[in-house]
Amino acid sequence: MICFVSAKGFKFPVLLCGRMYEMNKNEVLGRWNIEKSENLYNIKNWGGEYFSISEKGEVMVTASNGKPLAEVSLMDIVSEVRDRGLDMPVLLRFENILDSRISTLNKTFLKAMKTLDYKGTYRGVYPVKVNQQQQVLEETTKFGKRYHHGLEVGSKAELIAALSQLDDREALLICNGYKDEEFIDLGLNAVKLGFKCFFVIEMPGELSTILERAKELNVKPNIGVRIKLASKAGGHWTESGGDRSIFGLNMSQVIGIVDNLKKLGMLDCLKLLHYHLGSQIPNIRDIRSAVGEAARVYAELVKEGAAMGYLDLGGGLAVDYDGSKTNFSSSRNYSIDEYCTDIVEAVMHAMDTSEIPHPVIVTESGRAIVAFYSVLLFNVLHVTNFEVNNIPDNIPDDSPESTASLFWTSNNLTVKNIQESYNDALYYRDQARQVFNQGNMTLRQRALAENIFWNIISRIARMKKNMKFLPPELEHIESAIADIYYCNLSIFQSLPDSWAIDQLFPIMPIHRLTEIPSRNAVLADITCDCDGKIDNFIDMHDVSKTLPLHKLKDDEEYIIGAFLIGAYQETLGDLHNLFGDTNVVSVRINQDGFEIVREIHGDSVEDVLSYVEYDPGKMRIAFNRLVSESEKNKLITEEEKFDIVAAYENGLAGYTYYEHL
Repeated sequence: MICFVSAKGFKFPVLLCGRMYEMNKNEVLGRWNIEKSENLYNIKNWGGEYFSISEKGEVMVTASNGKPLAEVSLMDIVSEVRDRGLDMPVLLRFENILDSRISTLNKTFLKAMKTLDYKGTYRGVYPVKVNQQQQVLEETTKFGKRYHHGLEVGSKAELIAALSQLDDREALLICNGYKDEEFIDLGLNAVKLGFKCFFVIEMPGELSTILERAKELNVKPNIGVRIKLASKAGGHWTESGGDRSIFGLNMSQVIGIVDNLKKLGMLDCLKLLHYHLGSQIPNIRDIRSAVGEAARVYAELVKEGAAMGYLDLGGGLAVDYDGSKTNFSSSRNYSIDEYCTDIVEAVMHAMDTSEIPHPVIVTESGRAIVAFYSVLLFNVLHVTNFEVNNIPDNIPDDSPESTASLFWTSNNLTVKNIQESYNDALYYRDQARQVFNQGNMTLRQRALAENIFWNIISRIARMKKNMKFLPPELEHIESAIADIYYCNLSIFQSLPDSWAIDQLFPIMPIHRLTEIPSRNAVLADITCDCDGKIDNFIDMHDVSKTLPLHKLKDDEEYIIGAFLIGAYQETLGDLHNLFGDTNVVSVRINQDGFEIVREIHGDSVEDVLSYVEYDPGKMRIAFNRLVSESEKNKLITEEEKFDIVAAYENGLAGYTYYEHL
């Protein structure tokens, strides 16, 4: 935070994460309130009906789903987690939110169909790849059963997992991806068991294998085809659509499938048309365009004599991660109501034009179902504050020329010459470093030069507010003087999309929100990797390079939450620096409060070592031998030997993250 105080102490601007607020002195010192925190972190927009801030300044969670439920403080959940002996970081899963998301999607589609007099129905399927954790599948099928919400799988392992969780014969089981004979046999056996299991053909050669195995097992297969649409969408994941997408059939190949089935008298097996435009589609026009194209293909397949009945629109329903309600890649410019209504209208128009019965509309929404479901909480271990010492009134006469030039630049800095001064400061700073490396500057002289440089940069950051036109180089200058908050997590394990593709997630402190967050910060994890940081944060107008946070208190743990992380993050995480899975706590909200219904302890050191092919038993033997030899050689005492072995054992059994002893 950067403050400018007027001489009389009345109104003055406060810069927080690049946003200007007009406040008086009392507000800055003690009257920051939850409304300002709501605006700063934009929680009302991305949090929807699930997350809010209490009068105490704590983040609250609820999910009514038509029933009056309590609002629960995340800090109260943290207290319960601590009482159970679990350390940070911890992943919270909220059963009620998952239930609410499934219900909202199904109810909204059914409402749109009733309003528009659609003659078909809706069937949702959850793509297992989005989050394959057992608890997620178990609860998705449990909450989805009343809507016959099914599953989509893309591998043999996912199909095996799905068959262990799905017990609703009215729900759909969609098989995508590459399919070997074992995969196909499992799906055909599911058909025998009464499941509505569909094989979606993504490569022409799959048809013959499916038909051969179906004949061998004496079962009639349910077949779908995945098409490559000409339509494409914007966002991070644009390659799923278009002529050059790696999966799916072009129109010539689709006709080839139809002709082959006709020759075999099995065209009645072709029941489903599928496409996938991409994940996290931010613009509703792209969605509607794709639906219109696919619906026309569906109508033509019916005219060819295929049985059809199901139109699978794939995924794409976006999550508004930044709350901006725009077509930015981390947002969406439509509501779920608009999404469902536009899809139903587009399908109706194509079918009615061709006088074809309305099909069952299928969507494979995964991100929109599970993103809200999970919240990662982690504590701050240490802070490196950016502090600039005052510049002396004069510099020593023997100061190198580069230092003198920096001093002159500092004394002559104005709004009018801010760009020139910025360029000069960079030039003379680099020149000073070269002089030092050549041995012509002392360490004390270099420290003075760098202090003058950073003083210039911090003043430029404050002066930005007075500029009508901001040079691009100065747009995110606050990040250059940001604090570093070192956090107890691995970004590679728990937020891999933040590192890999600059995915934005809402991140904010979960308490102290009645206090002004007076520091601008970037977040660093506890891996020893320079990429283990978060320096892109949500902002209503742009991507912010810093996050406003509070000063740490000596007697209080500071806890930050990363929200909307239920999609992909758990299954994409890796073992960078051998940091494993975090502790997981499943929470059920009720009328009176909450209860923890399941806890899963995170990986121990022994667990992650076994993942990378170490044998903990052999490791113990080798270490015990090493310690015994050290005792024999009088390097340690017998008492020290037992302490060292115990420390090694405790380390193997311990949490991979920072633990308070």
